[in-house]
Amino acid sequence: MTQRELSAHLGISLGKVNFLLRALIDKGHIKVHNFKKSNNKYVYLYVLTPHGMQEKMRITYRFLTRKLREYEELEEEIRQLKKEVGEKTGGGDFH
Repeated sequence: MTQRELSAHLGISLGKVNFLLRALIDKGHIKVHNFKKSNNKYVYLYVLTPHGMQEKMRITYRFLTRKLREYEELEEEIRQLKKEVGEKTGGGDFH
């Protein structure tokens, strides 16, 4: 499943999927393998580490919930900053 397909399946943005996958990689919950012999250098395999599937699912759920909250807080902060800049410049909201 691609990140784009995962995004559609979960109903969250592609940016959120990428953010969460990177966080899981950094945390050591998943490993990433690049298919070096593949012509498509953007093909990766995500593999769960063998530390106990059930425990990882519980920990990962809590971790993802926290990361989603952080992501949404950042989105809100960006919206507020854009609004403030728009008010100061007289330009209103911008994208």
